[in-house]
Amino acid sequence: MKTAQDIERSTSAPVRPNVGAATPMNVDLAGYWYEADLADARARSRAVLEALRLYRAAEMAMRRRTRESMAMGENELLVLRYLIRRGDTLVRPVELAAYLGVSTASMTALLDRLEKSGHITRVANPDDRRSIFVRATALTEDEVRETLGSMHDRMYAAVEGMSAAEAEAVIAFLDRMSAAVDAVAVDAP
Repeated sequence: MKTAQDIERSTSAPVRPNVGAATPMNVDLAGYWYEADLADARARSRAVLEALRLYRAAEMAMRRRTRESMAMGENELLVLRYLIRRGDTLVRPVELAAYLGVSTASMTALLDRLEKSGHITRVANPDDRRSIFVRATALTEDEVRETLGSMHDRMYAAVEGMSAAEAEAVIAFLDRMSAAVDAVAVDAP
């Protein structure tokens, strides 16, 4: 099965630049407006953004494969992951709707599908008979761990050899990128 990076390489043939090289080298800048001179700080930034783009493409492809293997949509997987992380904590559907940014009606339909497939159970609220709690089933936890376990192991292996300084630099970079992306305002038509 082709990975996202295989597809990226076959369609645009990006070159991973050696940003520490003493002499500038040309890279494929298709779709970008940055300079090609790697001695320039902007070109180094472009190389980092290209590496991030390739990672995101690989991650999206992995998520698609996971959804297909579990026969679920993105929101269903996000709900299951949220419930598994919460453990034995009881979660209300309204909390899940807020987490995903969907209406309570949409959340009810999503939970109906997950309950029908045996991935969640609804538990009556002992203090308020009008409301319920939701939790992932043990079978779901096993299925998610089996599906994602080896991927998580490979991700840990990729970062375990990092020095403290490298880890701090990556974390700081990702924090700045998250802030930059979160700051993008979408203009309403």
